[in-house]
Amino acid sequence: MSYPPIAGFMVLSAFIASFILGLSFFVAKLKPDGEKVSAYECGFDPFDDARARFDVRFYLVAILFIIFDLEVTFCFPWALTLFYSGLFGFYSIVFFLGLLTLGFVYEWQKGALDWE
Repeated sequence: MSYPPIAGFMVLSAFIASFILGLSFFVAKLKPDGEKVSAYECGFDPFDDARARFDVRFYLVAILFIIFDLEVTFCFPWALTLFYSGLFGFYSIVFFLGLLTLGFVYEWQKGALDWE
């Protein structure tokens, strides 16, 4: 394998990235504003009272989303190995998705996704 072309591309890409980064310091307008530099915390005013009441449903929906999102990621390795796992692999993922669906229906019936 010939390494000089690879080294040339790496040097060229480093030069282009450095040039663009340096150019942004000269072209960009730096006008700091109170709104731009203030912290943003999930829609809550960060300078408000720390003991103020907030809606817990936002965190409930976020946790439920993370749980169901992570469980669905188990389907990707299964899809890649479906040919090798046979019927046992197929029925095990059908059982897993059934439990996932039952959990979703239970959470829906309990009203965890309703905002009003």
